Amino acid sequence: MLSTNELGNYIQAGAAEIPADTVIEHGTLVNVMTGEYYPTNVAIYQGRIVAVDQDITDYIGPNTKHIDATNQYLVPGLIDGHIHVECSKMSMTSFSQAVLPHGTTSIISGLDEYISSIGLDGLEEIFAEINQLPLKVFWGTPYKTPYTFPKSTIAYDIDSDDQARLLQQENCFGVWETVREAVQTRDEDTLKTLTLAQKYHQPIFGCSPMARGKALNQFLMSGVRLDHESYSHEEFVEKARKGLHVIIRESTVTKFLKENIRAITEVAPGIARNTSFCTDDVNATDILDHGHVDHMVRLAINAGIAPMTAIQMATINSAEAYRIDDHVGMIAPGKDADILLVDQPGTFNIQSVISKGQLVAQDNQMVVNLAAPKRSSKLQGRLKHQRLQPQDFDYHVDLKNGQANVETIKSVGPFVRKRRDVILDVKDGIVQPDPNKDVALVSVIERYGKNGNQSLGFVSGWSLKQGAVATSASPDDNNLVVLGTNTNDMAIAANQLIEHGGQIVVVDGKVIDLLELPIGGIATDLVPDKLAQRERDLKQATCELGSKLPDPLFYLSFLPITAIPDLAITDMGNVDCIKLELFDPILKLSEAGQTV
Repeated sequence: MLSTNELGNYIQAGAAEIPADTVIEHGTLVNVMTGEYYPTNVAIYQGRIVAVDQDITDYIGPNTKHIDATNQYLVPGLIDGHIHVECSKMSMTSFSQAVLPHGTTSIISGLDEYISSIGLDGLEEIFAEINQLPLKVFWGTPYKTPYTFPKSTIAYDIDSDDQARLLQQENCFGVWETVREAVQTRDEDTLKTLTLAQKYHQPIFGCSPMARGKALNQFLMSGVRLDHESYSHEEFVEKARKGLHVIIRESTVTKFLKENIRAITEVAPGIARNTSFCTDDVNATDILDHGHVDHMVRLAINAGIAPMTAIQMATINSAEAYRIDDHVGMIAPGKDADILLVDQPGTFNIQSVISKGQLVAQDNQMVVNLAAPKRSSKLQGRLKHQRLQPQDFDYHVDLKNGQANVETIKSVGPFVRKRRDVILDVKDGIVQPDPNKDVALVSVIERYGKNGNQSLGFVSGWSLKQGAVATSASPDDNNLVVLGTNTNDMAIAANQLIEHGGQIVVVDGKVIDLLELPIGGIATDLVPDKLAQRERDLKQATCELGSKLPDPLFYLSFLPITAIPDLAITDMGNVDCIKLELFDPILKLSEAGQTV
């Protein structure tokens, strides 16, 4: 919060009574409020814009810095309207290094993966890190942790008692990612939180994948304001028509822009003013190869959206939807000085990035040094579980020898998993995975030392022929997930994490590749290009085990997410995400010689 002195200084600077720190001259303004392009100059004082005029001579002092924007367009800093930074495996510092050169100067995030793995106390260190960065993080406190149904195990459970305090904090800008299932079941604690949000006039951010008709109407009665989960343009149109601000998602593994944009180009062009962009879950490789929100702007333009409209979707639309337009979203006096110098609106190549009034990137490279802070013991990614033996991964049944009809969790998309029934052999009372039938074992192990839970199940769609993979970065609870064709390799993979802290690991008789995740067991301070190389190496190692998935390690990490139909697995067991209850994957047993 500003002091009265600081506010007074800004007012004086607006009147040109205090010289500007920096001026940007000879540019063409992209005015996202009026939809106009025109020549202008911009004056900046202490990180805020104080003038946007053709003549700013009076704002220039002897020590004012000059930035020449001749033949360039001035665009507001881009906003990612919904992102789990932690899923990128990058720390906040590393993530800033990745996205700032691409013009992303603000993000909306719940930091919920940090809360699940290090708790609210550890989150204070993350906020301290954020405050030192040029990147702005508008935090929405998670409506609840965890999001899973039935409730899985995490480090800290946020509830409505926490919300009564958090929603009044200066750094809180709403309620993060209220999932439809919590509204559908009229979860009492969730309803208390939503009531508090309305009391304090905080926007409620939603998550309602595939919600249509009565299910959508029910969800809207909660007071939710926006949603980032539309799997078809028809779903997108219905949500917009019913008053939701709709966010197009284009993540590393869920590329929905091409489909969602049809709502605007084919059905109702007016939806564009109620639409913004998000990436949700991205990795370093994707950002370095394609860009971030700037990539979405270019995709939208290539899909037929006017450049001005696409830029509005990346800036002012998101700012207004999240009620942060008093800070960001346009280039105007009183707003934060987040400004991009772009070649042309139609090509949208970002040449310089100014964030918080400081030049931070040019020609896709950082020009300021961002050093990660020293990490305390609160952020250590230690896993609290005893060593596991191969037999801990055996799926026992009440049958000596024969066959089992098994319901497997088949990955058909990074989030979407469908039922696939497979006949597997039973030997000595243990159901056998079968790579020839594309069936592997999966287990989720509670890592916080609270109850020692371990679940077992079966997956398909992975095409693994050998080995195992494991991760401690697995939203929404970030427990240890291990998947493999045999129990020996699964034990090696799990124990690698238990003994050495959070990692992603690939095993084939021995550890053949790994990525250390020392920050809460979910993130690293590796710089983006080095992390991207490690991602490529891990993907290649997993593909050599037989996997044919587009991004097997993202698919692995998302197996515990219960907010999207149909199936998932958490430390509580196998989950039917439609019925919101656990299920037994063993459908039927038969002795040898009998029909299953």
